Amino acid sequence: MGEVVTGLRLLVEGQRWVARHGRDWRFGMLPALITLAGYAVALVALVVWGDDLVAWATPFAAHWPSLWRGAFRDLLTAVVVGGGLLLAVVSFTAVALLVGGPFYEALAERVEAAEGGAPEAPERPWWRELWIGLRDAVRVLIRVAAFGVVLFALGFVPVLGQTAVPVAGFCVSGYFLVLELAAVAFQRRDVPVKEQLRLLRGHLPMVLGFGVPLVLAFLVPVAAVVLMPGAVAGATLLVRALLPATAAVPAQAGAVPPAPGREARPGSAEPAPWTRDSGSPTDPRRQVM
Repeated sequence: MGEVVTGLRLLVEGQRWVARHGRDWRFGMLPALITLAGYAVALVALVVWGDDLVAWATPFAAHWPSLWRGAFRDLLTAVVVGGGLLLAVVSFTAVALLVGGPFYEALAERVEAAEGGAPEAPERPWWRELWIGLRDAVRVLIRVAAFGVVLFALGFVPVLGQTAVPVAGFCVSGYFLVLELAAVAFQRRDVPVKEQLRLLRGHLPMVLGFGVPLVLAFLVPVAAVVLMPGAVAGATLLVRALLPATAAVPAQAGAVPPAPGREARPGSAEPAPWTRDSGSPTDPRRQVM
């Protein structure tokens, strides 16, 4: 329960950080506002031309009696518009993060600079950064799709599908939302995506305490616009709690640091500082508990 509260506290701290830095807050809202405007235009177009779209898609109903044809097409129009609205709500966060990549990267860097003690970002050519970003995105997408298939199948199980599965869905969404929001801070520390997943799993209650309330809030697109900058700032603070300034990831090529509490195997890179002394001030278990 303590880590759940810590995760919620970090989410609130992120919102407080952008509230104290109004310029950064307004800057961070731009991608979400652009995304919201694009969705609004698309939904208005769907409402205006929805009848024409349904009529084009149902030529077989052209010879039906007008009463039945009208009722059938009105129902389909309502379904199309409702489906478009649902799709907008579900996909808004992902699209906003995609559109706002450079914005949120700059915002995370400002949080790091203001808080101090952050490592220097690794120097790589732009094409290398692009390749790493695409590779990591595909790896995460595969995991999300796998969870989605399992949860979809379990949704048909009586009782379980109407109780536990929706709760599990929110937890999975919250976990991967935190992973997306924290990606910039993790990349600054040169943490591979597998290690990112391991670190977040190791502090799952804290991650869910941060991510699940945010997922629920993001179901309202307008709320997502307001909260997105603080969510990025909070995720950066979360990474700083998990990986203090002295707990750098081994720099040797191909070396993946062990999970917290594990020692590196003989012949591998030197253990990350948090594995050497579980009672040291840099132990993330003491930083976040």
